[in-house]
Amino acid sequence: MAEHIPFITSDDGMQLVSKVYADSSYVRIGLDRADRFVPQIPSGVKLWLDPCADGMDDLPSRQKEGKKNSWFEYINKHPHFQALADPSFHGKPVSKEVDAFVHSLLNECAKYKPAFLTVPQLPVVDGAERNKINKCLAAATGRWKSKSGFHGKLILPIIFKHQRQLNGKTARNPKVIQAERCYQESQAEGYWAVDADLKDESGSSTLASRRFPSIIGLHEELNEKIGATIRIAGPYWAINLVLWAKGLVDYPAIGIGGGYQYFLSGQLHAKAPAERLALHPLRRRATADPSLETWISETMIKLGTSHPSYAVLGKIKAKFVILRANSRDQVARFYKEWFDSIASVPKQGRSLALFQDLSAAYAFGRPLKDLNDAVRRPEAVAQSLMLSCL
Repeated sequence: MAEHIPFITSDDGMQLVSKVYADSSYVRIGLDRADRFVPQIPSGVKLWLDPCADGMDDLPSRQKEGKKNSWFEYINKHPHFQALADPSFHGKPVSKEVDAFVHSLLNECAKYKPAFLTVPQLPVVDGAERNKINKCLAAATGRWKSKSGFHGKLILPIIFKHQRQLNGKTARNPKVIQAERCYQESQAEGYWAVDADLKDESGSSTLASRRFPSIIGLHEELNEKIGATIRIAGPYWAINLVLWAKGLVDYPAIGIGGGYQYFLSGQLHAKAPAERLALHPLRRRATADPSLETWISETMIKLGTSHPSYAVLGKIKAKFVILRANSRDQVARFYKEWFDSIASVPKQGRSLALFQDLSAAYAFGRPLKDLNDAVRRPEAVAQSLMLSCL
């Protein structure tokens, strides 16, 4: 089985797993969608179930959305939920109430017999104001595990909300120490870390100089402090692949066709994201509008028919309208092929292979004209990623 873990959040995503990612080792599904998606998991793929407690990060907005928010509807039925989501409770959590909430939540999860089960935790904040509640949630999970006889593996989530929580070892140290405490209290056997604020497709100059080194440093420190047997990172566009290729994580968590970023549970989106297509030679996506079609045509002329990438771009141009209407499918298939190409290399050579892969994408894009996209320079995404592989 392949070492990637798709995060399923929609019907489209579930269909893409069946069509493209049916060889995944695990798929991650939120408890609020379990009834709908668990029966559709491809044969041989194991379930990672998440109780989605991280949605308590911002209860007022979820509560305001009411019945439009399925996450709020499902989690509101568990005892003491409202108390646990109240910041005033976090500094002085009541163990009995936390136990009642956690045990109710995890008992519901256990009915699906997941191979992995996420420890209920709130996302990381800048200070220490959530340390007590998260430790209490972890301890309640440990007690539930001992009492219930759960045979799966518990995964501690470490969800960051802002880059300042990660930038620099001084900022990371207390977060890593807290994670180690919760890991021990919960009796977890693995961790999953993600920066929900990271858009690693942005091409920003600070990615290579600050943010990617911070993500890599975090995983090095977690591995040194925790020593988990299961390590997961993402979903991102590609820094998850970098961490995996470097051997810092065992599984890259991946998006499905549309979103290559983590969104907190119950977080509704104001509007659907723009359709984007994968540009294979550049190892990136771009907005699928008429200007992209024009850019592809002009690039093909510049390359000439003998160039290896001419035919790849030609296939996108020939089916542009169809691919645009099925952009998630097109991106998912590209991403799967990209992952498999690196996975085919022996583990000790993957980091170099990914560096060479991204370097080729950078070299390909460098002489080309700007894209009419948020990330205008064609090579910017590969450029920001490639040096992190070394």
